[in-house]
Order: sequence, then C-alpha cells, then structure tokens
Amino acid sequence: MQGVPLQPPENLSGLPAKPTVLVVDDTPDNLAMMSELLQDDCRVRVANNGERALRLAGSAEPPDLILLDIMMPGMDGYEVCKRLKAEASTRDIPVIFLTARSGAEDERMGLDLGAVDYITKPINPQIVMARVKAHLALKASADFLRDRNAWLQREVEKRTREIAAAQDVTILAMASLAETRDNETGNHIRRTQHFVKALALQLRTHPRFSGFLSDANVDLLFKSAPLHDIGKVGIPDHILLKPGRLTAEEFDVMKTHTTLGRDAIAQAERSLGVEVGFLEIAKEITLSHQEKWDGSGYPQGLKGEQIPISARLMAVADVYDALTNTRIYKKPMPHEDAVALILKARGTHFDPDVVDAFAQIQDEFRAIAGRFVDAIQEQRVEGVAEQGG
Repeated sequence: MQGVPLQPPENLSGLPAKPTVLVVDDTPDNLAMMSELLQDDCRVRVANNGERALRLAGSAEPPDLILLDIMMPGMDGYEVCKRLKAEASTRDIPVIFLTARSGAEDERMGLDLGAVDYITKPINPQIVMARVKAHLALKASADFLRDRNAWLQREVEKRTREIAAAQDVTILAMASLAETRDNETGNHIRRTQHFVKALALQLRTHPRFSGFLSDANVDLLFKSAPLHDIGKVGIPDHILLKPGRLTAEEFDVMKTHTTLGRDAIAQAERSLGVEVGFLEIAKEITLSHQEKWDGSGYPQGLKGEQIPISARLMAVADVYDALTNTRIYKKPMPHEDAVALILKARGTHFDPDVVDAFAQIQDEFRAIAGRFVDAIQEQRVEGVAEQGG
C-alpha cells in the first residue's frame, strides 16, 4: 500500500458545459428578459414565486446558481434566501439578488443572509453576465474541491480499514504460533482477549484508569491480548508440555516466555526499521502479565503502579482462565472457587481496583468462558454427563 499515490476520480472536472441558473421573479417580462440573456451560456429554469423556487432548488437536479428578486408577493426574496441557507441540500447554491431595492441597508441584509452578490435594477446585461459567469466558476471550483475531499476521505477510510485488517492479521498470525505449541488451550487466547476487554470497559470511567482506557486503547488491548503467551514458542516441549509439577530449574526456563515474547515483537519492529505503535501495548502485556501487585512476580519484580495497566488487566484474565480450564497438569476449578481465589489475592497478586471490577462482572466472565469452551473441556463435561446418566 505504501507509495501508491492518491488519484482523484475521473469525473471531477471543472465547469459543466451548460450550468443551470434558476431565475426567480414575479414579473413575466423580467423572467423573459433574463432567460433570453442567459440562454446561450446556461440552461435556464424560472420560478414566479418563492414557494416554487424552493421546490426547484431542492429537487433532484438543483440549479448551479439562483438569481433572486426581493420584492415578490407572499414570500419575499429575503425569506427565500434564508430558507435556502437553512437546508443542507441547498445551502451551497450561490444566490445573487437581482432587485430594484438599491439601498445600502437592503444590500447589507441580503449579503448577511448568505447571498454571494447583489445587483440592482435596471441591469447592465454585460455586468450581469460577467458576475454570473464568475460565480458559476467559483461554484464549480467549490464543488470540485468538495467532491475531491469527499473522495479523499473515502480513500483514507479505505486505507485505514486495510491497515487495521493488516494489524489484526499480524497479531492473530503471531498468536497462533503460541497456540500451536499448547493445543490444550486452543480457545485460551480468545477467552482472555474478551476478559481483558470486559475489564477495560468496566474500568474506563474509573479515575485511575480513564486516562489510559480510551476507545483506541481498549481496541488495542483486545487485539493485543492474544500475544501475551507468544514467548512460549521458545520454551522446550519437555517443559511446556510437562504433565507434572515443574522443578525450580524448569520453572526458571518457563518464566523466560515473558522476555522471549517481548523480544520477538521488538525484533519484528527492528526488522521494519520503525517502532510500530499498535504493538506497544502488546509488548507491555507480553513482558509484564506475570508481575504481581506486591512485587513478587516476574520477570522484573515490578510493584503496584509500576506495572502497566494493560498487564494488570491481563493478569486477572489469565489467572481466571488458567484456574477454570483443564491443563495438562491440572483439572479445572469451579467458577465460584476461582473467583474466591482472585478476591483473596486482591492487593497482593492483583491491583485491588481491577479485582473489584472483576467481582462486579464475574458473571460476564462466566458467560465468555461458556462461549469459548475448549474441546477437551467439552469432552470432560460430556463424559461426566454420561456417567451420571
């Protein structure tokens, strides 16, 4: 996508071959005179009262310019102009007052209402045509710029969607690497990203978190959460897939998945030659989701507010999922028991305010877990049901 120049659409050209001018006047002779004057250069439409003028201006084929008399029975020209400028569909049509009212206050009022010009009668045909052509040229230029800007905006939105899609593909492709190493946790990355988003939405108005939890960052948290265990691709199988308790030495190796993951993302950035903003939260989560509020976590022993908010949210999501799902080394724990353990670790393992938010939406966590059940978990539930039958 980089290096592809933006090109304007082919149909954005300048002045149309014959622009349309709407002449509004209650006097038939004036309508006839103006029609004859304009007919060689313009398509002319006429209206003999304000109501008809408004209907024609708001039609499917609006005029490019309006020549508007002021002194008309019923709705006068000032009111017509006021209503034209009040409607989005007609406000950009230039209006030139063409009137016998020659006072300075009359002209000021007309221009204040949004008219682009004010011509008094009796008219000089050459002057009228010069001004009409000038304002038609300005209108064509304004339309060109407006259409081009709208086209450019659509192109920017299209490119933005393409970039966002590329980000999503990049993150999911990287996350799938970790998933393939540990096939018992196939839906782990899906559950945890929804857990993290739920916590973020619950905390977004909290004074300690509102500055960070913008719409953009909540979106990035959801996209980045699947990368939290990307470093497990570097953990040997005999440790990662060990069915029993890890030795102290093995656990030291397992703990390196945090730095391995962060370094893998950083290396990808270095390969591109630039820092990639959307991966900043991913690096925080990957490196710090095993840190603990009291400073006893790893890999850096961060404490309290030193731990990035993204990692604090991930910590609760990750532990809840680990407790409530089958692993090669353990059976799943009931939801209520997992909630009790997390509440007990408030202020030690976890940020107290994050735990409070978790407690308030624990039923949402249970529902998310139910939507993304691992195959091994479903088999276990079905087996228990069959035994009970």
